Amino acid sequence: MASSSTTSGSYGWTDTLKGIYYGPGCVDTALPALIAKLGVKKGLIVTGRSLSTKTDVVRRVSDVLRAHNAFAGVFTDIGEHTPVAGINACIDVFRESGADFFVALGGGSPIDGAKAIRFRIMEQAGADAPPMQIAIPTTLSAAEYSIGAGYTDESGNKVAVSHQLLAPAGIILDAELTLPTPDRLWLSTGIRAVDHCVESLYRPFVSPPMKILCYAALADFFEYLPRAMADPTDVGARQKLLIAAWMSLWPTKWEQYSALGLSHALGHRLGATYGIPHGITSCLTLAPVVALQSRVAPAEDKEALARALFYLAEPSTGSIEGDIMKLSGLIAGLVEKLGLKTTLSEYKIPRGDLPKLAQDKEDVVKLLESIY
Repeated sequence: MASSSTTSGSYGWTDTLKGIYYGPGCVDTALPALIAKLGVKKGLIVTGRSLSTKTDVVRRVSDVLRAHNAFAGVFTDIGEHTPVAGINACIDVFRESGADFFVALGGGSPIDGAKAIRFRIMEQAGADAPPMQIAIPTTLSAAEYSIGAGYTDESGNKVAVSHQLLAPAGIILDAELTLPTPDRLWLSTGIRAVDHCVESLYRPFVSPPMKILCYAALADFFEYLPRAMADPTDVGARQKLLIAAWMSLWPTKWEQYSALGLSHALGHRLGATYGIPHGITSCLTLAPVVALQSRVAPAEDKEALARALFYLAEPSTGSIEGDIMKLSGLIAGLVEKLGLKTTLSEYKIPRGDLPKLAQDKEDVVKLLESIY
């Protein structure tokens, strides 16, 4: 397991990002500002059916586009895990509508779905760049900060695509638009962002400033996720969480798209094969993965994990391994406090599938058995 050096490396911002606007109610001014900054004309909103039919969020964003003569339509057929049929249908709608950019509105599925759609458009046209994307997240999954996307092909397999120009050109973090997000989705994607923070502490090539952002975000998640659970209408807490999700996956020019670490890798396998939402996979895997790191991680990575206790205002146990186990326990406690504790058996995963999920690694098989 490679150690992540803290004394040498490099950092680059994502090539495409022209602006991040944040604050409750900011969509009214941020969306027109981004349209002007990007020099685009007509936007197709890519979203999910629930957001479109059960909330006024899509109408609100549509109204802003209409007010600036920039509305091309709404596409709602992006399902969980982004089936390829929806991608193909959206490409047809995009071309017929006269749109020249996308507004991805919702959670990871529409935001990653729009990236996959843009990749296919670029590929089919033999173009050097895809159409631009503005992302307006309503969950804490932080999909808007990466250059990669996953979708599910005709055979049900997860396919990953990545390109340096796939990261959104603009991001709007407006907590008011998250108010209709179901509590379980909001809170579980918050744990997904906690997963980003923790695994970035031992992911190779993460720069020292990014690690400090992850520590700070981790403290905010522990404070504001319980607040958001206690009062889902607390817009201030929700805005803090959107910003913490930004900090958890700070826009970075990675040379390739890959899972952050073991918890994310297991989450990808569980999500693709059994349809478990990625927020829930992090609720299942992160705490036991951290416990495993206390035994197998290189010394430098152990120190990085143990240091999280300082940022969480928790006393040390007196040993690095003990501190990592305490961090694991705190994460498990947060998951339980948020009402998100679950097991693999609740999702009807056959016990015989565990070795394959673990890729026959004995430590990982034991980890999965511990959450069965």
